Amino acid sequence: MRIAETARRWRQLLDDRLRDTGLSQARWLALLHLHRLGNGVSQTALAQSIGIEGASLVRILDDLESRGLVERHVDPEDRRAKRLILTPDGAVAMQEVDAIADALRTELLDGIDDSVLDHLLSALDRVLRNAAHAAAGHRSSAPQDRAP
Repeated sequence: MRIAETARRWRQLLDDRLRDTGLSQARWLALLHLHRLGNGVSQTALAQSIGIEGASLVRILDDLESRGLVERHVDPEDRRAKRLILTPDGAVAMQEVDAIADALRTELLDGIDDSVLDHLLSALDRVLRNAAHAAAGHRSSAPQDRAP
């Protein structure tokens, strides 16, 4: 519960600080994930990275594209698919988001020794690996549907 509450509160504070940029949480998350995944990523891959449905991402991308922050290009190998590009204005917006997020991160982690933070991050990484392992084990042990 503390992890969930910490993440929720951190996102709330970041949303408050990003309000003047006009970027909602959905918008800045899409930009952040696109920035991390790199130009040319598919809409499907971006939706998976964010953890949302493709239809929800389309509305967000429509807005980001209308703001000139993102461009969609037809995938030359699959004309139904779209590849995403962060525009120069999108890169500037991402720099602003990064600066605001870095300042908040510094504020929220104030007083936490680097070695303590390293241990915390290591422990969280371990929890994530264990969760992935547990999910994989659960899927492999689930009963298989069999045709009569």
